[in-house]
Amino acid sequence: MSDLNRNSKTHIKLYIPGPTEVRPEILDAQTEWMVGHRMPECVELVGRIQPKLQKVFFTSRRVLISASSGTGFWEGAVRNCADQKVLNCVNGAFSDRWREVTEANGKANEVLEVDWGQPILPEMIAERLAKGGFDAVTIVHNETSAGVENPIKEIAQAIRNAPGGDDIMIMVDTVSGLSGAPLDFDGWDLDIALTSSQKAFALPAGLAFCAVSERAMEKAKTVKNRGYYFDFITLDKYMTKNQTPATPAISLLFALDRQLDDMMAEGMEARFARHLAMRDMTIAWAANHGFEFLAPEGYRSPTVTCVKNNLQIDVPALNNFLRGRGMILSNGYGSRLKNVTFRIAHMGDMYPTDMEELFSNVDDFLSQ
Repeated sequence: MSDLNRNSKTHIKLYIPGPTEVRPEILDAQTEWMVGHRMPECVELVGRIQPKLQKVFFTSRRVLISASSGTGFWEGAVRNCADQKVLNCVNGAFSDRWREVTEANGKANEVLEVDWGQPILPEMIAERLAKGGFDAVTIVHNETSAGVENPIKEIAQAIRNAPGGDDIMIMVDTVSGLSGAPLDFDGWDLDIALTSSQKAFALPAGLAFCAVSERAMEKAKTVKNRGYYFDFITLDKYMTKNQTPATPAISLLFALDRQLDDMMAEGMEARFARHLAMRDMTIAWAANHGFEFLAPEGYRSPTVTCVKNNLQIDVPALNNFLRGRGMILSNGYGSRLKNVTFRIAHMGDMYPTDMEELFSNVDDFLSQ
């Protein structure tokens, strides 16, 4: 879309946890001339993208790319890497949905659930795994619905120390975490880490990325009925040639290439620090107004803060007011959390000045 056409439309600045605000230069990167997905230009594009994605995942493994949401790789993970029984760890709406996907694919499972907004702790998982019989664990790194970050590094260590832990697939959803919060795929010895483009990557929706360990690839080779679109073996075979089995979202790949260049220029540690600074600003602002938080201190997400609506403000009215100022935040997610919480995203390409702009406008609403 040209600047002229884009500027003729009302821009609502997104302080929601996905899709997130996308910079004009990233939007413009999608307007490159179309190429065929088997042409050398596309192979070169994926070849440029791959090493930069590896730096974001902190992995030497190839990162799979799919024209889908992260939900697709939920299904891919359980179809490719679970053959006995899955332990689904649930502390919010999205981790519960991965539980639902597990069951919809006919996989045997048990559920470890805590109050939504509370963290899943390593000792909880270790206690369940001590019973034996599990070959996979699903857990969300950054539970978007509740603003809680689970301690993935420590959880992974607990899984590896469990009976048969070296053969248990550690499958992590980091959809709203990766690139905004640290996740060291190789260093933490994870097997699956999946994410999508419309959260902390600050890209348009439509791409998903998944790092897969050698252990998980070997496991997938033994699993029957892995499906078609998300068959890890096929995806990986094509990725060795910097291709995908089916036509990818080529315009989005151009945007991804540009965004990864900018992320590399900023540096991952600086990017993590910026997200933490915005998180701390948000917590301080909310606390100063007397609001409380769904997640306990020490486990609050670097990318989205879930605020308890203990002051009983009218969240839809707040958003109507903010729309008039050209911005929007997010109500609570799902029947359990809608209106009893609201969520402020501070992820992607947002900066402290953006957060100050939001807080000033919410202050205007609260003063009425």
